[in-house]
Amino acid sequence: MSTPGRALGFDVGRKLIGVAVGQRDVGTARALATVPARGGDFDWAAIDGLVSDWQPECFVVGLPLALDGAEQPMSAFARRFADALARRHARPAHLVDERHTSQEASRRFARARALGGAKRKHAADLDALAAQIILENWF
Repeated sequence: MSTPGRALGFDVGRKLIGVAVGQRDVGTARALATVPARGGDFDWAAIDGLVSDWQPECFVVGLPLALDGAEQPMSAFARRFADALARRHARPAHLVDERHTSQEASRRFARARALGGAKRKHAADLDALAAQIILENWF
């Protein structure tokens, strides 16, 4: 059973996948976790656990594009993940242009560090923060 309006967002990388949860009706999202990707072998047990815990109605996956909007090798990787996720959980997976999300995540992290809300050891959370931004942009 899915929760209406809830979405899980993913920032897909070859080593880590950032995950965030959001509620479409209020337009808010928050970073949740990072999941290992090990060069293309997705940690489905961890992802399945997040889907089970949060019961989203859909998924939002960042689509890495070149600055000119052209697809690049990571675009195919993200598409493959989105397709597998949608099939595995019988829910739609929306692809969203993720250009500049990593830079925005870095800016937000630096701002949080300056205010004392984040430490250098939390840098691994950048991928989850990027997933949050992907969701916010989709909303």
